[in-house]
Amino acid sequence: MAALDLFGRRWALRILWELREGPVGARNLRERCDGMSTSVLYERLRELLAADLVHHRSDNDRYELTPMGRSLGAAMAPLEQWASDRAASRR
Repeated sequence: MAALDLFGRRWALRILWELREGPVGARNLRERCDGMSTSVLYERLRELLAADLVHHRSDNDRYELTPMGRSLGAAMAPLEQWASDRAASRR
């Protein structure tokens, strides 16, 4: 699956965003992504696993970013800054 196709799928970027600070279990991940169904969560996780962006740690049943997934942080940083600036200008 091409990167833009994957990132354009609903919830994919949000899952990556929520994993940026460390491993998270599926239940906690779903809670952080308000409104995501369980079936969509697991579908996106399967896609992110197949793309080698996310790794499942079976020892503690958590998901975490792979080195390639963590490298997306540099690409997402400008978007985070843009969103912060936008939010600040609306206050």
